[in-house]
Amino acid sequence: MPNKLNALMETIKYTFQKPELLQQAVTHSSYANERKMNRISDYERLEFLGDAVLEMITSQFLLDKYPEKQEGELSKLRSALVCECSLAQCARELSFPDYVYLSKGERQTGGANRDSLLCDLFESVLGAIYLDGGLEPAKAYVERFLLLDMEHKQLFYDAKTRLQELVQKEELGEIRYLLVDEQGPDHCKHFFVEVEIAGTGYGKGDGQSRKHAEQKAAYEALIRLEQRKTQEKKEPKNIRIGSPCT
Repeated sequence: MPNKLNALMETIKYTFQKPELLQQAVTHSSYANERKMNRISDYERLEFLGDAVLEMITSQFLLDKYPEKQEGELSKLRSALVCECSLAQCARELSFPDYVYLSKGERQTGGANRDSLLCDLFESVLGAIYLDGGLEPAKAYVERFLLLDMEHKQLFYDAKTRLQELVQKEELGEIRYLLVDEQGPDHCKHFFVEVEIAGTGYGKGDGQSRKHAEQKAAYEALIRLEQRKTQEKKEPKNIRIGSPCT
């Protein structure tokens, strides 16, 4: 266990004074039950705390970054940043599936890659950092791994809404998300989706959930539409030159 925790501390760029907090943060209830551990030794209490700390840190960050935006806009931004898909992706990038302690059954059924579990892990680790070192290292964790590439993340995880708004504004036609394929057993599905606009395919996506796959497809469609607009601006317009006046 110590080697595993040390590797995780290197990954998250924070050294715990109390490593037992980090161990609790990556211990799932299934593992605690399997090992007959104390019923409050899993990550759920730390996730509860981390959720509140995350809201405070992201709210302060957005207030400072966007002094001109109103409460409604800030709430929308925050929701896109701290949604389940966004936090789960951050957890995957940090290799949290390799570090979480799960029961054999939970791991065999794909629990380590479920968005809901990975989202909880991101928040439970944040809660553990806050308890161990206070607000500053907690802020550093959130800013480094969630807010550093905020514009890209916000575009990606709000892609379906943005695509809908753009298509309506440009009157491009009806949007449809088509489930092209799904692979794997019921407990560990992988979904493949294509988005069509007025019957034409504009983007494809895949993911552990259909919602995540649709977000990827919408993001690809947004990029394609933006590239098309940029190309149209570059292309010279045909100008008819009439006969000179006499």
